[in-house]
Amino acid sequence: MEQYLPRELVSNILSRLPAKDLVTCKRVCKSWFDLITDPYFITNHYVVYNNLMHSQSQEEQLLVIGRPFLSRLKTHISVLSWNINDPKKHVSSALLSPPCEYNSDHKYWSEISGPCNGIYFLEGNPNVMMNPSLGQFKALPESHLAGTRGTYSLTEYSGFGFDPKTNDYKVVVIRDLWLRETDERQLGYWTIELYCLNSNSWRKLDADLPLSIEICGSSRVYTYVNNCCHWWGYVDESGGRREDVVLAFDMVNEVFRKFKVPKVRDSSEEEFTTLVPFKESASIGVIVYPVRGNVKRFDVWVMKDYWDEGSWVSNALLGL
Repeated sequence: MEQYLPRELVSNILSRLPAKDLVTCKRVCKSWFDLITDPYFITNHYVVYNNLMHSQSQEEQLLVIGRPFLSRLKTHISVLSWNINDPKKHVSSALLSPPCEYNSDHKYWSEISGPCNGIYFLEGNPNVMMNPSLGQFKALPESHLAGTRGTYSLTEYSGFGFDPKTNDYKVVVIRDLWLRETDERQLGYWTIELYCLNSNSWRKLDADLPLSIEICGSSRVYTYVNNCCHWWGYVDESGGRREDVVLAFDMVNEVFRKFKVPKVRDSSEEEFTTLVPFKESASIGVIVYPVRGNVKRFDVWVMKDYWDEGSWVSNALLGL
């Protein structure tokens, strides 16, 4: 086919097809298979096809993972679809089947990151990337630092995103390391490792991460903004005070950045915080809400200019 049509034209045509048709097209020839599975095409298809579909049907999707309490039952993955103009009218569900080697009661996924250009990162056993539309499911190789001798990790935090400069999907993992012999944190206890899909490998990252920062956890809402993934955390200040901060990792330049946050809550024990994307993922925000009580109120703070940490404003106060 490519002897008659340029590769760019074939790519342009295929990018306008539904995902289920692309699965069939992968079987046409090796050149089409290589094209359709290329990360650049996957990204381009997500943008082109979804823009086309949104202009016609306004469809949205949600990935759901069900983990049964009974160990003999298998984890199931499904995709819910609905029309945003009338979300209550019809919600369809499609069950996804992972490859047979991962479809057992010993395999599970506890965290979902995404979608990023239609790709999801599932954290669990094993860590995987998946494209529900194309039915692609890829297990990541084991991390080099997962079993460092003489150390163990109590917590780890993952971030997932796309590097448009290299057309590469990446996963960054931050771990705190403890010495087995003394049960004390290892000097320079934050260890960072980066996975790149193009090379299908992990490497230790020597990016500077402020030692004074403590990470509270990833946002339950996928907060990937301006090629950066984000975590909520705090730093200990003089006088025993704790100040909230946002930690960001730039997938393109592979560096960390710390955002100062205004006083958005009175007590971390009485109020929760959740990071969220705002302005169509052009900036970030935080939703603050009480831990206890029958009266629920939600205080919304937004960073008006993502590159200016002094641009935080209180955007809304909602009560239920």
